[in-house]
Amino acid sequence: MEHDERDAGALGGRFYITTPIYYVNDKAHIGHAYTTIVADTLARWRAERHDEVVFLTGVDENSQKTVDAAKKSGEEIHAYTDRLADLWQQTWQTLGISNTDFIRTTEQRHVETVRDFWGRLEANGDLYRGRYEGLYCKGHEAFLREDELTPDGLCPEHKTKPELVSEDNYFFALSKYQDRLLDFYAAHGDFVAPAHRFNEVKAFVEQGLEDISFSRELKEGREAWGIPVPGDPNQVIYVWADALVNYVTGVGIEGWEDHPADIHTVGKDILRFHAVIWIAMLMSAGLPLPGQVIANGYLTVDGTKMSKSLGNGVDPLDLAKRYGVDALRYYLLREVPYGEDGDYAEVKMRERYNGELANGIGNFAARVLALAEKEELAMGKLYADFEQAIDAMRRGVAQRMGEYRFGDALGAIWTAISFGDRFVNDRKVWEIKDIAERRSALFNLVSLLDNVAAELKPFLPETARRITACISWNDDGLTVKKPESLFPRIA
Repeated sequence: MEHDERDAGALGGRFYITTPIYYVNDKAHIGHAYTTIVADTLARWRAERHDEVVFLTGVDENSQKTVDAAKKSGEEIHAYTDRLADLWQQTWQTLGISNTDFIRTTEQRHVETVRDFWGRLEANGDLYRGRYEGLYCKGHEAFLREDELTPDGLCPEHKTKPELVSEDNYFFALSKYQDRLLDFYAAHGDFVAPAHRFNEVKAFVEQGLEDISFSRELKEGREAWGIPVPGDPNQVIYVWADALVNYVTGVGIEGWEDHPADIHTVGKDILRFHAVIWIAMLMSAGLPLPGQVIANGYLTVDGTKMSKSLGNGVDPLDLAKRYGVDALRYYLLREVPYGEDGDYAEVKMRERYNGELANGIGNFAARVLALAEKEELAMGKLYADFEQAIDAMRRGVAQRMGEYRFGDALGAIWTAISFGDRFVNDRKVWEIKDIAERRSALFNLVSLLDNVAAELKPFLPETARRITACISWNDDGLTVKKPESLFPRIA
């Protein structure tokens, strides 16, 4: 079955979004948090528009990385994976991620779906036995060509020397799908975003595809960990033939046939697997294709990719504890243009916190609500310039969200905040003597703030909740109370 013709950006009905499933060889770092916060923001944005949202995240446990990490920790592998899976779930809960499901690849529902999927590939004649020899990078869980290595023969990302692997495997006939993939890309020009990432995918496929190994041989010394190949207990299904299928597991085969994923959010390092191998697998299995794959760039520290393998990850829970969850969300969404690489620096986070959160939305909300708390405000009429500011904000956010320009969407909200601040200062609202005029001005300011909070919900959900909790609308008017400081300044 070919691509589902649903528009991934159309509102109304059901919306299914996924993150990658993350390896459990360590805890989450800020790079994982960034991808997940992007997905969460999109999920919340669609939920605000009354879509029925299915939001899947989870962990990949069936990899050699997991086996190695468990041995290093001195734990039995099942106990290790249980502990790490709990840690990842707790991390997302602490960061306020609104996922509706959390999948583990060791769950029976996933094992059954992978076996079903494998059978579909086999029935279509796309799996065969063969001998494989290649340079295997554990960090990627993938084979690399010699021309992809550094002059020293190292993986350019993980700085490790790939292992020469030679063994009998099952192969997937990926090369068979080269033309179908290119035809599909030509017919669906926005399948991968941003556009320059799509160009990279198409160029990769145009160079020619090779069949790929889809299993691992259970050699002496290799622990039997993973999902056995149906009918061949001496082979374990390889990570991509296992992990990618989690997106189907999340909704079940019938659920996927009824409504495949609208958006897969991934990091650029695994884009090829999702935009090439996964799509060919679905074509082979006779299942509908997802609406879109969107890829963020790397978050770096001192110009180096954050990686558990390199040990230079920044703990998002530590940042959330020091600055607050919404401050972390704001920094990541505002600082890093989606699809591009971004370099993490705490000095930048502190600057944005004090300059745009404490002095921006925090100060504006405090001023407006403190002034309005003293008044009895009746329902009134919005001034023309306030209507225009609110409308421009709404349109700006909607347009930029459709383009995954999260920083610019936040910028549209901050433009409205700046408009409100200027109004307070220019009109010197606190000095207006005429009661009716002062209350009318405050009604407009509170209305603007309430609309700002509504647009902020997908981005800064806790901040939006605290603002709206201070504003009570009724038939006759509204009552207002001042909140505690939203973003206390950090010295």
